[in-house]
Amino acid sequence: MSLEQRALRDCLGRFASGVTVVTTGDGAAVHGVTVSSFTSVSLAPPLVLVSLDRRSHSCERLRDSSAFGINVLAADQRDLALLFAGRADGPVPGVRWQGDPSAPRLAGAVAHFTCVPWATYDGGDHVLYVGEVVRFEALGGDPLLFCSGTLGEFRRPSDGAAWTGSLDGPAHGWAAGFGALTGTGGNP
Repeated sequence: MSLEQRALRDCLGRFASGVTVVTTGDGAAVHGVTVSSFTSVSLAPPLVLVSLDRRSHSCERLRDSSAFGINVLAADQRDLALLFAGRADGPVPGVRWQGDPSAPRLAGAVAHFTCVPWATYDGGDHVLYVGEVVRFEALGGDPLLFCSGTLGEFRRPSDGAAWTGSLDGPAHGWAAGFGALTGTGGNP
């Protein structure tokens, strides 16, 4: 990796994301890979996207699968994120699976999506897989986050009022006046 590529990667890493494990099953075994490049694409039809390194075994498995699962990891599932990233310090006891064997669900995940392949796109050194969501479940809890090479968790304000006193909050800030700005003419 060149110095410029490393610098770009570090800069992109400043964007916090959730942590998922993308899973496939072939009847005899379950395969999974830790992925932070996951996003919603469309609600109608319901589409999501994951990006996988084209050199990885998981990329080949996803290409050949008839279904895949996306497990949004919980804040307490750091060990699973490391396991499926190939970076576990040792064995991770008790990996529990649930649901459809072709799109396995990790027990304890905060959300799960079962997808069927929709489209595949060239993404340079990655392959972009778009899946149509055929089943989903939000199970609650706090998600595991990834930022600047570190796994962590979201910390909620102790009083539950993140916007209290903020002039930029939804009730008082720019979002509240946005409707009044539309159609005013002039250039942005």
